[in-house]
Amino acid sequence: MWEPPHRHHHTYSAYVQFERDAGSKHEYINGDIIAMAGGSPDHAAISANLISILARQLSAKPCRVYTSDLKIRIAAVNVATYPDVSVVCGPPILDPEDKAGHTILNPTVLIEVLSPSTAKYDCNDKVAFYKQIVSLREIMLVDYAKQRLLVWRKGALDQPWEAIETVDGAARLESIDCEVSIAEVYRDPFASS
Repeated sequence: MWEPPHRHHHTYSAYVQFERDAGSKHEYINGDIIAMAGGSPDHAAISANLISILARQLSAKPCRVYTSDLKIRIAAVNVATYPDVSVVCGPPILDPEDKAGHTILNPTVLIEVLSPSTAKYDCNDKVAFYKQIVSLREIMLVDYAKQRLLVWRKGALDQPWEAIETVDGAARLESIDCEVSIAEVYRDPFASS
């Protein structure tokens, strides 16, 4: 299991205040406050492509797509994180402990664009944290090294989560009725120049 570098044990409310005052993003993992590094140009472009794909398909549905500026709290495991892309269907439920209203409790889909420095954490512990969110139906992991999408889908009733890998064509996000084309996700207008 991934262990964050231990700094100090902070309460969640102290973390919320610290982050408000800091002016930069930090994840909160059961008492530890971890600074978030910026992403590469490719990471940012893939995230933007994903947001564009989903926003277009969700425009007539009661769902909203959010950037990595939206914090998600997973109270069951005392974690707060900033997924690269979040989708919330229906009215957002705000975390009452974040008086600024910057934290949501009820995502439907979460997407992480993997990077070399965080892939192990994102694929293991972070996915396990996300699976604790009652409202969450799907998690998509977008590979940085090759064109590959992995969708974790919550099973019906008490069925376990299942993983569906896509390496060509399109991945399906059933909970929001969207198709995510690999060609669109990894589209690079400069690749042929």
